[in-house]
Amino acid sequence: MKKSPIQLIFLLFFLSFGFQNLHSQSYKFTTSGVSVLEKNERGKWGAWSNLELVNLVVNLDTNKKRIVVYSRIIQVYDIVTFVPIEENETDIVYNFVCKNIDGESCTLSIITRKNQNNRKQLYINYGDRIILYNIFNA
Repeated sequence: MKKSPIQLIFLLFFLSFGFQNLHSQSYKFTTSGVSVLEKNERGKWGAWSNLELVNLVVNLDTNKKRIVVYSRIIQVYDIVTFVPIEENETDIVYNFVCKNIDGESCTLSIITRKNQNNRKQLYINYGDRIILYNIFNA
């Protein structure tokens, strides 16, 4: 049976998607600093802590739906929802709704600051506290 050009195009199209899934969608970052912001007992945000210099590895694996921060105590975040990319004049924001290893919900955001030489930051927002890491591609 002879295949038409349209059938061949469809076959190639579907095969190309199959091969794309074979490639791991894993992104590796290195941190250069960390700061923490917490709400006080009245529910008001305090001040950011002094930036502490840290050299950690952060791994985002979209296939495993997991983000891991390799700190002294390893932080594992399972991605529950991939939020659509947000972009404006100053930032590109990738948001992930996650649960940590204890089942606590949080939002992780990887933000690229366009007006700051494309500086990247990772925010881990629990609602009552935010952990900020300055990151760069490893």
